[in-house]
This record gives sequence, C-alpha cells and structure tokens, in this order.
Amino acid sequence: MISQSTLLLIILWCLYFVLHSVLASLRVKSYVADHWPSLMPGYRLFFNSVAILLLLPPLYIMFAYPGETLWVWQGPWLYFANGLALLAVAGFIWSLRYYDGGEFSGLKQLRGNTRTVEDQESFHISPLHRYVRHPWYALGLVIIWTRDMNVAFLVTSIMLSGYFIYGSRLEERKLLQYHGEVYRRYREKVPALVPLPWRYLSRDAANELLGQTKLTIQVFTLPGSTSPAVGFRTFPQRKPTP
Repeated sequence: MISQSTLLLIILWCLYFVLHSVLASLRVKSYVADHWPSLMPGYRLFFNSVAILLLLPPLYIMFAYPGETLWVWQGPWLYFANGLALLAVAGFIWSLRYYDGGEFSGLKQLRGNTRTVEDQESFHISPLHRYVRHPWYALGLVIIWTRDMNVAFLVTSIMLSGYFIYGSRLEERKLLQYHGEVYRRYREKVPALVPLPWRYLSRDAANELLGQTKLTIQVFTLPGSTSPAVGFRTFPQRKPTP
C-alpha cells in the first residue's frame, strides 16, 4: 500500500509539472503580453524564480521521507554509475558556454525591456545538440538513474523521466513555431534524448543545415489572443558550430 508521504510526493510533483508547463506555454505568455505588457520584461525571471520555489516542497518530502532503500550501487558498478554521473555533470557545465545565460535567466529581457513573447536566442547547434536535441534532459536522466535508489527517489526519478519526455515535446512545439522548416529538418536527423549511432549530425552537416537558415519573421496570433508577438523566426548563423 502506498504511504502518505509517497502520495504527497506524487501530488507535489504533479502540481509542479502542471504549473511549470502552464507558465511556460505560449498561450499564457501571450495572455500576459495582451493584458499586462509592462510585465513581460520580467516574465522569464519570474518564471525561473517560481520554478525554483516550487521545487522546494517535493524535494523536502523526498529527503525527509526517503522510504525503504531499494538498491545501492556496489563494487565495479559503483564506479561505473558514479563515472557516468560525473561525465554528465561535466557535460552540463561544459555545455553552458553554448547558451545565452542572460536570456535563460531572464536578466537580458529585464535589462532590455523586452516585451516579445518568443525567445530571442537564434537557432544554433552546439556539439551536444549534434547527437541529441535536448542534451540537458538527456544528461539529467543519466544523473538521476545512476544514484542509489529509495522509494522516494524512485518515484521522483520516474516522474522526472516522464516529464522530461513530455516537456521536450512541448518545447519542440515552440521551437517549430520559432524556427520552422530548419528545425523540422534538424529533428528528422537527430534523436530527442537517447543518442543513436546512426542518427547524428557531423560538424559539416550541422554547418550545412545552419547555412540554410535565413532571416524571416512570420507574425501570427494564438486563438483568443490579440498579441502579435508570437512568431517563428530563423536566423542567419554567423559562427560555425564547434
């Protein structure tokens, strides 16, 4: 029988996923842009702050009520699991250089008084993006599934894995709107989360794909919205992919 702490953990994670998805949706951002445009420069920073705060309750329950230990890595498997986790952490840190930290945090939009709904960063293909479309999600899966497992952490790992898969699909809807045909071609060539030996982009292939981009802006509105801020855009890539 499921314990009360486990049930509470499931509920808290579900609430987190729902609120995170709703606040990240184009529909909600368009609604804010329509009714309170002055709030848009701080929206991304607000979103990140709320996302961090909402993480605290489920993490507290997970650590305060871990439940029964299910398995512990031992012997050679301990070194293997920890080695994979360290590689994933190193890959995450290394990949930060290929992201616009100011835009990701929301500080860039706040300082620039940016009121548009869509992301401002141009389409690019980092080295990790040549092998998976969502490298941070892929690295996150490696980290959570190479840890010792108790009941609470297993529940968390299963729910996070499901949300990474679902969230990546939601994210790709926006990327298709932002970058159109170029992203559609990229998606056909590169897997989402699990690297496959026969599906990846070489450096030349990545540069060739980026070379097909051109500066276009297509403005459209979502149903029920009057904001013209949502559109898909592809940008010229001035720097070749590493």
